[in-house]
Amino acid sequence: MRVYSCHFCSSPVYPSHGIMFVRNDAKEFRFCRSKCHKNFKQRRNPRKLRWTKAFRKAAGKELAVDSTLAFAQRRNVPVRYNRELVATTLRAMARVEEIRLKRERAFYKNRMRGNKERDFLRDKRLVESNPELLNIRTVELQRAEAKQAEAAEGEESEEMDVDSEMESEVEEEEEAQKQKVLLTNKRRNGKKIAF
Repeated sequence: MRVYSCHFCSSPVYPSHGIMFVRNDAKEFRFCRSKCHKNFKQRRNPRKLRWTKAFRKAAGKELAVDSTLAFAQRRNVPVRYNRELVATTLRAMARVEEIRLKRERAFYKNRMRGNKERDFLRDKRLVESNPELLNIRTVELQRAEAKQAEAAEGEESEEMDVDSEMESEVEEEEEAQKQKVLLTNKRRNGKKIAF
């Protein structure tokens, strides 16, 4: 199974997926989805669109120059089949992929290293230049506390109301038990039944 890469965004194109465009000079362009195909037809530059791999590599957001990336290049020279060669190649492919992932993680960590300090300094400058923001926050906290206090008082009053309602229901039931209503049954020859 051959997995091609999208000509526009460099994402994988699996068999029976995507679109293939063949130019007059017999050059094949494979696209992962209609979005990439439309952008290609509009002659857009993938290095200017932020969601493409080309942009990320050109902007220094992803590892662009590395020896492990050369292994993935397509070679058009046929090689005579050799079982040992295939076995060693498969082992080497797994090892190269492992090395590439480690290097990508290290590159990302290195790129993100100063972000916490930079964000902290930016927030500090914001607070120093706008001290009223902290006052707004204290007002919000005071309002929240007042709402909580009102809610607690409301719950207490509801509990008292529920208690008084239950007492009145119990009294009504007791009165109903004391007063038995006498009903006459028409079918049973006028016998009186107490309920």
